[in-house]
Amino acid sequence: MASEKLTSTEYIKHHLTNLTFGQHPDGSWGFAHNAQEIKEMGFWAIHVDTMIWSFLLGGLFIWLFGKAARRATADTPSGLLNFVEWVVEFIDDNVRGSFSAKNDLIAPLALTLFVWILLMNCMDLVPVDWIPWATQQVMHHVFGADPHHVYMKVVTTTDVNATFGMSLSVFVLTLYYSFKIKGPIGFASELTMQPFSAKNPILKIIFMPINLFLEGIGLISKPVSLSLRLFGNLFAGEMIFILIALLYSGGLFWGLMGGFLQWGWAVFHILIVLLQAFIFMVLTVVYLEMAHHEH
Repeated sequence: MASEKLTSTEYIKHHLTNLTFGQHPDGSWGFAHNAQEIKEMGFWAIHVDTMIWSFLLGGLFIWLFGKAARRATADTPSGLLNFVEWVVEFIDDNVRGSFSAKNDLIAPLALTLFVWILLMNCMDLVPVDWIPWATQQVMHHVFGADPHHVYMKVVTTTDVNATFGMSLSVFVLTLYYSFKIKGPIGFASELTMQPFSAKNPILKIIFMPINLFLEGIGLISKPVSLSLRLFGNLFAGEMIFILIALLYSGGLFWGLMGGFLQWGWAVFHILIVLLQAFIFMVLTVVYLEMAHHEH
């Protein structure tokens, strides 16, 4: 993307807009050309770039780990196999330290979430203009599309729809195992009999709605905080990369300054990329651990 053809505000908005497909107000289906059209499409619009990169990176994860699994032998591992075994052992150690019940789903789930989110986060380290510019060129020269109306957000975790989708999946699993392990009565008691309790039956009845309100807020806040934490950190990191990229249009001095700043922020951002994937994975395991045991 040639930032000199856009104002700074337009440049930022362009990078923060998803490639969106949905139904226009006239009933026709197609891609949105601006933020107003995206708003008019409503809830059922699809962020195509989020879907594409989620599936591509998920497929990359399956292919890499499947390839390593087919090469596994009793000999000393090397290369890709050594890296995959290290990741699997790292996840296994963390699951064993956080999850005390027996459930064969938890470790594979933790591995999938960690690697998949890590791959999506790592797209934040790709220079912000490369992939959007390449997409614009293809769409313009092959399909004749106006490049200013071609959007491509490659960092899936900067789309709150993606982070909420993952966190809600974890939330559904948490509810499922809470009902399965504790039973409907046990789970309901957990929500209504704490933190305030009493031996007096009348006080118990009085405390029930208060406890339900407090525990209900805590329960609902889990998927909200899980999704917004990941989204907020990656969105902020992407925004800083975009702001630094604006310096390249300010001449040689600011271009060199932008290069140094981008390199420095990328080095620091590696920690955020890894940490946010790890936190999402750990909290998932912790929530499922809580679902398997009484408070």
